Amino acid sequence: MNSAKLLELLAECGDDYISGTELARCLSVSRTAVWKQIEQLREQGYVIDSVTNKGYRLSPRSDVLNETEIARCLTAKGLTLRVFPTVTSTNTLLKAMAAEGAEEGTVVVAGEQTAGRGRMGRSFFSPSGTGVYLSFLLRPQIPATETTAITACAAVSVAETIEALSGERARIKWVNDVFVRGKKVCGILTEASIDCESRVADYLVVGIGVNIAIPPGDFPEELREIAGAAFGTDHVPAMRSRLAAGILDRFFDYYRQLDRRLFFDGYKRRCFVLGHPVTLLTLGRPPEEAEAVDIAPSFALVVRCRDGSLRQISSGEISVRMAD
Repeated sequence: MNSAKLLELLAECGDDYISGTELARCLSVSRTAVWKQIEQLREQGYVIDSVTNKGYRLSPRSDVLNETEIARCLTAKGLTLRVFPTVTSTNTLLKAMAAEGAEEGTVVVAGEQTAGRGRMGRSFFSPSGTGVYLSFLLRPQIPATETTAITACAAVSVAETIEALSGERARIKWVNDVFVRGKKVCGILTEASIDCESRVADYLVVGIGVNIAIPPGDFPEELREIAGAAFGTDHVPAMRSRLAAGILDRFFDYYRQLDRRLFFDGYKRRCFVLGHPVTLLTLGRPPEEAEAVDIAPSFALVVRCRDGSLRQISSGEISVRMAD
């Protein structure tokens, strides 16, 4: 019997129960075979509720993160999934795989990172059970200047997936952070291996970390005013797998038409810094005050400096303070 089909039937029922008789009919097997498969799924970590005279349902508490579950939710073709309970860093692991010749579309997913990394050398808090941490490998043969567009594409893919699964409004802080209810719920780190002569990317590793829920005991004190969770108390079955699959589906759909920039309008519409004062934070330079006025076709941030001149910012970070 196909366990993926059984899971699909349970997931389609949502909070409703489905009888063993109906499952057996849909799967063309006996009720005993259904019961045995339910027990096997429970051994794999799925939480399946059962009630006499009502049947079975996939509990909202069931949030197994594995290759089978992600693949069941995934429609994108040509991806190779590697799922781990814990890694040091999905980006670090995938960069090592890339150096050994891993193909484009290789994806590393983890339920926890012990040494998660963010932009500008920061660490990324990645506890077990309350987040999804994934990295995917690209070999696009594009100029190094195009990497900002890749990061923007990832941000839109995350935002759209969160909105589809939660109904919440997701917003983007240039260039790589996704916010929900005024707090950061996702960070993106794109790292490239660049050919020094051609200035063309040999490969890109795009790392995405999403906070699904508030971790037990809350975030560390230094993050509590900044970090949030993409989802509230409501939790649907297989949320982490659905989120990972949704991000990958959307990203690779856009990526395969990268030159069309189909995600540009979605990025600009969600970019909440436009029209607001910002502080430009660039390594090796003092902070600089400006106003964010537009997003360039390259996804650079267009700012108006204090002297009235316009400038495009393609690297570094910005700080902005505003109410959601």
